[in-house]
Amino acid sequence: MSTQIQTNVALAPYTSFGVGGNAEKFANPQSADELITLLKEHRSEQISLLGYGSNALISDEGVPGLTILLRSSHIEVNGDEIIADSGVWWDDVVTTAIKNDLWGIELLSKVPGSLGAALYINIAAYGQTIGPRVKWIDVWDSDTHEVRRLEASALTWSYKQSVFQQPEMKKLLIVRACLHLSRQKTDELTYQKALDIAEEKHLNPDDLVERRDIVIEARRRAGSLWHPSDTSARTAGSFFRNPLVTAEQADAIIAHDESGLAADVIRKMNQAHGGDALRVSAAHVMLAAGFQRGQILHDHVRLHEKNLLKLETLPGAKAREVYEAMRHIQKQVKDTLGIDLEPEVKLLGKF
Repeated sequence: MSTQIQTNVALAPYTSFGVGGNAEKFANPQSADELITLLKEHRSEQISLLGYGSNALISDEGVPGLTILLRSSHIEVNGDEIIADSGVWWDDVVTTAIKNDLWGIELLSKVPGSLGAALYINIAAYGQTIGPRVKWIDVWDSDTHEVRRLEASALTWSYKQSVFQQPEMKKLLIVRACLHLSRQKTDELTYQKALDIAEEKHLNPDDLVERRDIVIEARRRAGSLWHPSDTSARTAGSFFRNPLVTAEQADAIIAHDESGLAADVIRKMNQAHGGDALRVSAAHVMLAAGFQRGQILHDHVRLHEKNLLKLETLPGAKAREVYEAMRHIQKQVKDTLGIDLEPEVKLLGKF
């Protein structure tokens, strides 16, 4: 049975920002198999993929071609492996792993978005990344119009980077993936703020379930919890990637931390989050450039009151205002500190 194609569908309700125009054409396949059939039937169309919209900014002019909303629920467990469709809500993968006593992705609890988005950006949090856990990924090749499997040996990962972000790999659309997890602990929890919560709450970082509780509380305190059912928080995850800077720049930026932690502790947290002690927090960069939590950047856009890395849309906002706020931040950071901030949010449509 073919997936229904709709026209001129509003995309704003499918994003956390709640802004943007319409899809020229729109489809919502319910499984990986339906997605493959849809791609075969519309192989000549311009295709845009949208998952749960927690890391996407839709142009006010809308999105041309066919926008495919990928939201599905198929997850299966095979021993130490979890196989899931790309449209599965990421935290459902995490909870499935924990219910089956599997380690390797628990520090990525509550990262918003789909499995496909998690793979595309190589999500990272509290010292864990998804890349090392991938056994294989099935992709649709829009050049050959067929599904092929990429084994782990064909995949490379780095901070917030995957092969799917390379220009020559844009032709590949993630369909499903297999994660190889472990019956034993794979990573130490070293992130100091999380360890402080563990001590405060009397939780054991070496217990799988309690470790998830620690991470969720850390994310809650940072204002980093979001679910598609939450219509009150109109933000993306983290708008900017943490930049890699010089040692001199790192020392100056770390000095703007407001937690009271020692500089060497912050460097260790930077190492855990970004894989390098010199990959500093973009929030610290923005503080150093003069930005403040809750600051109004445009009539209908402000910085989140808890998390400086979140741009928040207010009632009446347009996507153009979010884009202009982004450009303002980038310019001020560049002019003040000589640092380039790259957006983590994906832009869909014309800006």
